[in-house]
Amino acid sequence: MFLISEKKDFKIEEINSDLNHIHILISYDPKISISSIVRSLKQETTFYIWKKCNNYLSKIFYKEKTFWSDGYFVSSVGYINEQIIRNYILNQ
Repeated sequence: MFLISEKKDFKIEEINSDLNHIHILISYDPKISISSIVRSLKQETTFYIWKKCNNYLSKIFYKEKTFWSDGYFVSSVGYINEQIIRNYILNQ
């Protein structure tokens, strides 16, 4: 994912995963829509995951080459300190 952000106009500050979701702390220019960042992350990672794991994934996702669910949750750093969010992500 860090390679994706190098090609785009955002920076991945922290990343960690749980059993069924990923937490990412991203810094970006507010002129860029967060939906375009999420779309880029999902599109690029789906492409790479399918490239590496095609045989396995084609048995599970036999209708189309998908990987991520449609939804996502986004929240800005506001009422709580950025370090609190960073620690939360790192300690998943």
